[in-house]
Amino acid sequence: MTTLADLAELVRAPAALSVPGDVIAGAAAAGALSPRTPALAGASVLLYWAGMAANDWADRRLDAEERPERPIPSGRVTPAAAVGLAAGLTAAGVGLAAAVGGRRAAALAVPLAATIWGYDLLAKNTAAGPAVMAACRGLDVLLGASGGRMTRALPAAATIAAHTWTVTALSRREVTGADATLPMRTLAGTAVVAASAAVAAPRRVAVLPAVLAGWYAARYGAAQAEVVRDPSAGRVRAAVGAGITGLPALQGALTARGGAGLLGVAVAAAAPLGRRLARKVSPT
Repeated sequence: MTTLADLAELVRAPAALSVPGDVIAGAAAAGALSPRTPALAGASVLLYWAGMAANDWADRRLDAEERPERPIPSGRVTPAAAVGLAAGLTAAGVGLAAAVGGRRAAALAVPLAATIWGYDLLAKNTAAGPAVMAACRGLDVLLGASGGRMTRALPAAATIAAHTWTVTALSRREVTGADATLPMRTLAGTAVVAASAAVAAPRRVAVLPAVLAGWYAARYGAAQAEVVRDPSAGRVRAAVGAGITGLPALQGALTARGGAGLLGVAVAAAAPLGRRLARKVSPT
């Protein structure tokens, strides 16, 4: 019998702590923080979980060889249940976004959902995979900005997308390990991402964004540096996990850069919580 713990493992539940910050950072940048922002963040989480379930359904045969302990190949979750859950979560996420954000939110939630499924079913194992996943995160930031001036959120969306590219590029070597050139490239990308997040908008104090961006860079950068030293599969998985659980610190920096300093600190606080939960349920 499938349990809630099995479903939590299927959708990598703790990793969802890295998701609301996308919407919050986008809303802060666009001047669109409002009572509907938490609901849009909830819609984003539902779509993220849908993508995780669809990912495992699409990879069920490969996981049977490489990760037989995962919920589907181990028999704890049936393929039909996984794809049904993915479809249901997708419908719920799009529906919630449309209900609270109207047409502008729906106009972003629908392509976001399509891009998530496109990644899982078509792009994941191709050269376009990291770029498609980066687009998912960029659209997620813009979903949060849908109630305001979205053009103001484009730099934040690009920053989150660039981070996502580095994590996705590393994740493709979680099983086989990598050569040292890959983490060197992603580490350079992380430095650029952190520098971008640390730069405050005109007439805003840059200290808090810089501190949070530095925290992000230190944690994720250290994990990638370990991969440069030892590019084994285990080190790669650890770096991917650090990229996922460390994302709230980057989102917090962007939120603070948007003028919501205390909220940025609250977003960043999800990073250590995510690391603790990741010890119980793997985020990768």
